[in-house]
Amino acid sequence: MIAAPNTRDPREQTNSPMKGGASAVTAAHNQPKEATNEVIAQLIERLNALKEGEHILAALVECGQQAIEPLRRFLFDGTPSSVYQPRQRAVEALAALGAQAILIEYLTRDKDIPDPIDRYGEEAVEGTAARLVGRWRHNAVYDVLLQLLRKKPLPGLIDAIGEFQRTEPIPELIRCLGDSICSTFAETALRKLGYSAYRQLLAAARTPEPSAEYESPSSLCRRRSVLRLLAELGVSAEDWPHLAPLRDDRDPEVVIRANRIALAVSQENENIRAVDQMIGMLAHAPWFLRIEIESWLLDRFDITMEVIAQEITVRRSATNLDDSMDETLRWLHTLKERLTRYHDQQF
Repeated sequence: MIAAPNTRDPREQTNSPMKGGASAVTAAHNQPKEATNEVIAQLIERLNALKEGEHILAALVECGQQAIEPLRRFLFDGTPSSVYQPRQRAVEALAALGAQAILIEYLTRDKDIPDPIDRYGEEAVEGTAARLVGRWRHNAVYDVLLQLLRKKPLPGLIDAIGEFQRTEPIPELIRCLGDSICSTFAETALRKLGYSAYRQLLAAARTPEPSAEYESPSSLCRRRSVLRLLAELGVSAEDWPHLAPLRDDRDPEVVIRANRIALAVSQENENIRAVDQMIGMLAHAPWFLRIEIESWLLDRFDITMEVIAQEITVRRSATNLDDSMDETLRWLHTLKERLTRYHDQQF
């Protein structure tokens, strides 16, 4: 199974002492201090003070079960805002106090938030709630999270579902690869599933939507991510013919990533064609792909040097120009020198 990188929605970063979530019921919570309703109300009001919010969160948890209902009112009756941290801390406090049912009720409520900035902030609160609820590993919790994911994908929901490592959400996770915000989180969840997702990833790579001629941007994003995951998993020689047509795809990145897989198939004719196509596209690829392509070419250094030499010979014959006068030849020599230098450093 592929190792999963650590990913987190930046809106959900926190230094909260409650970061252990549902299992992080502190020693202070086990022996709660006496707290009047007035004191709890004052603490909840001070959640809005961003500078001291973390300390207030710990103090509220120390108040024990008595703080749950006031926190619920703060979360349910409060107004969503682009400044989402106070509501996020209320969610963390409720999780630390074991209020699973309240958090599920919050997640499943219909929320009409017309302002897009406020809605974005509230999604951060929802994502935190989903991650924390997901730490109660019960079938009922899983069912709720899956239903929510099918309605509205959020990074926190994807993370929570991924922790269950179950196969039912694979179609939804693959669909989330087409969302620019959720894609990284969906990749992480699919990595945790490893080869359980292999067949569905193979099918998704070959399925542009709504069609090959009029593919949507989200479909392109999804297929690029799928090919990235398949390259990490490893595609068998028997399955490679299903992906081979992607080397003639309309999208350059899809072509490049399909050729990356071809290099791993270890068939000489496939490797030579893959290297040849990669070299042809290298000069026009975005910088992040150029870095990846050069590392793949290094893995097939002998074939790469052979293809570059052939390209130089063909180019010289076609142009009858001195190498220094032909931009493509100059670039081929530069690539050859750079790859040779990298190769020599490694060996």
